Amino acid sequence: MKIGVIPLFRRGIVCDPDWIAELVAMLDEEDVESLWGVEHVLVAENYKPNYPYSADGRMPTDELTSMPDPLAWLTFAAAHSRRIKVATGVLILPQYSPVQLAKRLATLDQLTRGRVMLGVGLGWQEEEYAALNIPFAERGRRMDENIRAMRALWTQSPASFEGEFLRFDRVFCDVPVVQPGGVPIIVGGSTSAAARRAGRLGNGFYPYVISPEDLALRMHELEAAAQEAGRDPAAVELTVWPGSWQFRGSLDPELMRRYLTLPVGRVMIAQHEGDTPDIPGLRTLIRRTRDVLGSLGA
Repeated sequence: MKIGVIPLFRRGIVCDPDWIAELVAMLDEEDVESLWGVEHVLVAENYKPNYPYSADGRMPTDELTSMPDPLAWLTFAAAHSRRIKVATGVLILPQYSPVQLAKRLATLDQLTRGRVMLGVGLGWQEEEYAALNIPFAERGRRMDENIRAMRALWTQSPASFEGEFLRFDRVFCDVPVVQPGGVPIIVGGSTSAAARRAGRLGNGFYPYVISPEDLALRMHELEAAAQEAGRDPAAVELTVWPGSWQFRGSLDPELMRRYLTLPVGRVMIAQHEGDTPDIPGLRTLIRRTRDVLGSLGA
């Protein structure tokens, strides 16, 4: 079973170059598969409480939370390893130009020799969209179109595309991707719409704050959407983060057993779930999670 890690996004720590180097060295030693970066371009002081994963609509952040640009941060982290994959978990794709983003990701794919994955989500903060001058109501349509446009740039030479928001004709993204078919795109979100989007367009599905039972329902929706699109549902890799549903959920054998009845390809853990929120505490959490997985035959 592959293990992905979400580091501690705290001011004074997450952008410390020495801390990043120490973190990546430890992850290499522990044979962790991937390191994930989160994103908000900005956070409004008094945002509308639309955060979908809490009862009060507020994010679980405080004044010490720091979310650096994920692609810049992951590029720096990836340079400290020859093995670890790097991924966004998630980048708010409708807020980006897919043409510019495709070039940035192709560059990172080259620099890492094919170790980059793109986790994408819709986002929920209306104020963030307003500051970027992108209509919040269009985000779903923009998401689908941006995925298709980037895939065109990665797989065609020259590339052409025509959609609702974007069109280009016989252009070259002159930094070719390393990975066949382009950078893998992992669709985040726990809704039916997210599951169906993953089935239609994704290389993976990464739900958040969802029980094993509700996730099983989403997987049925994913499989149906994939089949309708003429795709193999088994080609869409499932990533789960048990700790987003139950704190330190990866250490609960019964909860993990329920998740593992599904075709899970990757288990996520977050550094803040450790007994201590430091690198040695994360190492212990990784080892304890691997012990639980081993006890379940995963």
